Amino acid sequence: MPLIRLPQLAWYGTKELELPLPDSWQAEVYNMAGFDRPAMKPDEIKVAITNLIGSSPIRELARGKNEVVIIFDDMTRVTRVAELVPFILEELAEAGISDNRIQFICATGAHMACDRLSFVNKLGEAIVARFPVYNHNPFNNCTYVGTTSYGTDIYINAEVMKCDLKIAIGSVVPHPSTGFGGGGKIILPGVSSVETIEHFHRLEAEFKQKYPSKLISGMGVFDDNPLRLNIEEATALAGLDVKIDCIVNSSGETVAIFAGAPKPTWAAAVSEAKAHYLTPETKGEGIVIANTFAKANEAIMIGLNTAFSAVGDNGGDVVLIANAPGGQVTHYLMSDFGKTTSGKLKLLAKIPQNVNHVIIYTEYSDIAGRGNIEESAKVLFVSNWDDALQALQQFHRAETKVAVLPNGEIQYFLSQIEERI
Repeated sequence: MPLIRLPQLAWYGTKELELPLPDSWQAEVYNMAGFDRPAMKPDEIKVAITNLIGSSPIRELARGKNEVVIIFDDMTRVTRVAELVPFILEELAEAGISDNRIQFICATGAHMACDRLSFVNKLGEAIVARFPVYNHNPFNNCTYVGTTSYGTDIYINAEVMKCDLKIAIGSVVPHPSTGFGGGGKIILPGVSSVETIEHFHRLEAEFKQKYPSKLISGMGVFDDNPLRLNIEEATALAGLDVKIDCIVNSSGETVAIFAGAPKPTWAAAVSEAKAHYLTPETKGEGIVIANTFAKANEAIMIGLNTAFSAVGDNGGDVVLIANAPGGQVTHYLMSDFGKTTSGKLKLLAKIPQNVNHVIIYTEYSDIAGRGNIEESAKVLFVSNWDDALQALQQFHRAETKVAVLPNGEIQYFLSQIEERI
């Protein structure tokens, strides 16, 4: 049997998963353009962080400041923050900033809090032992900083706002709401209050209702995306000084860094990301196998978007690989919290009519996490590949064509970008 090899376990010792397919099936792998770009070397990372876009160097920005906060993204993002932090600290030390004036805050948004092990995975043991590292709390201690032109009252983590130098680290990948992540998303929703986050998410539905014939949001829909524009206003209100954004390859390695003033830095990063994550159009194969790696813990919320768009008009089946040892991330606005209770903005993936079956394969069973997809006879959850193959072989004959998306949650197709608002 031919084997397909897919990256797995971003935070648990990255490895490849080998999955056999029947000899008679014709599989084609659709990689994003930058899947095999080489990782940056330490000296290249240093150059990117010390030469900022649209801004003076960090060492100059830091002079005379009292308190510094370094904001970083959570475990739903593959950003290798530990590789970047030493060069930021060098800049701060050059400006005379002592360790006791530096703190780290994890931008969880409305996601669950991280534990110490997660902080170590993100930052490294040395940083956790040397500096205080905190979770953002969206339910308390947020400070009002203004209202955007979209009517979103912006309440930001009070500790962040007490600091007079704000540096943030994240990564830019395609996103189903804002077109691309990174940039000011580390502020809104990253360190915003739950009320601010709720209003921000409700805007998407409001714009879709107001402009029903136009694509308001989606993977790669960025330039005129109102959610993205709302984020930029919120970021300015919060006074973020420096944003550092990474672009990653199929194994989660950092292949490019854009650092500097938030707005021009995000624009530059997205300009490269548009080509980097772009994927050749599939040919309407009968089966689409979509792997999740960078966001395996958001596999159902995010990983199905591109997979569904890869199914041809004549119909087909989707296999979503969602190997997340920690399970699907808890989202306080969108997750279930019981058989009959959920967050205010319950997220439910709907299966398009042209998708005949959805098989969700995970070796780490997560019954509660299944609540993010509609209940349907079309959906099957399996915990071993033999069961997935057995089900597929009931629906497909010999010489079935298979499209494989190795990074389904961060890849996108041009066909996903249509007329914008």
